[in-house]
Amino acid sequence: MIQDSRVFKWLLEGDPAIRWQVYRDLLVVDQKTIQKEQALIAREGWGAKLLSQQESDGRFGGGLYNPKWISTTYTLLLLRWLGLDPDYPDIQKSCQLLLVKGLYRDGGINYFRSMKCSETCVTGMILRLFSYFKYSNDRIQLLVEYLLREQMPDGGWNCQRFKGAGHSSFHTTINVLEGLLDFSKFNHYQSIEIQERIKQAVEFLLQHNLYKSHRSGQVFDSRMTRFSFPPYWRYDVLRVLDFFQTAHIPYDHRMADALTLIKKRQQPDGRWLLQNRQPGRTYFEMEKTGEPSRWNTLRAIRVLKFYQLDAISFY
Repeated sequence: MIQDSRVFKWLLEGDPAIRWQVYRDLLVVDQKTIQKEQALIAREGWGAKLLSQQESDGRFGGGLYNPKWISTTYTLLLLRWLGLDPDYPDIQKSCQLLLVKGLYRDGGINYFRSMKCSETCVTGMILRLFSYFKYSNDRIQLLVEYLLREQMPDGGWNCQRFKGAGHSSFHTTINVLEGLLDFSKFNHYQSIEIQERIKQAVEFLLQHNLYKSHRSGQVFDSRMTRFSFPPYWRYDVLRVLDFFQTAHIPYDHRMADALTLIKKRQQPDGRWLLQNRQPGRTYFEMEKTGEPSRWNTLRAIRVLKFYQLDAISFY
């Protein structure tokens, strides 16, 4: 695959959230240019539109976790994916609200009256938000301790463990991994232990070739092979490989099928499509299903560049 310079031109015609990541991850530009583009996220385009929805008490969408996908949790996750400046001040009151209203007696996060324990996926998401947005509170360590306790013998996590689940979930595992990785970038608490637990979870995913049943070797869920953005709580092949490159996980032959899948999904014009959207409410539509996706193109090129599987020319 030779990456055409027209694809990069097209990417750079997109939202500031796309442009700054193209500059940071795919092109050779100075740090000042990257920072200038990132700063625009709060003032222009998708980021500014999301921030305009914040309510006076810090909530988005009138709720903490629901309604999907306009609640405080999912709006902050999207802002984190966009790359909003971590020091953006108004996000702190949103984080404070998420902690005060969600911290449960077992040390995790629980926004659900019907549950008598914390929700592991949500705890991973909230840890990620607190870590990225530099929300400082000693009780955040409780979330880390909860997640470390909840890790299953096979190396991953499953939010249904309290119901007796004996095998880890792809979905829960990626949400916890993203939370632990962001926490480890900005905090030193339990750093050696966290790195070891991340390593164990990566091995769990590799044992499944990232998207296959460990019993049959068949694709576990075809939805994992269709690339969506935002993924919200759902796992897919592109999301996990983008996590791997972010975490600098070295190439392993068990990634081969997943990487091949990404390469096959490239269109003749060098771009990738938005293949899937998660049903639910949104403030606005960033991209249309079935059409070329800057998000998927950016992430796919980023993954292939990191693993050096193709001759990619960068302009």
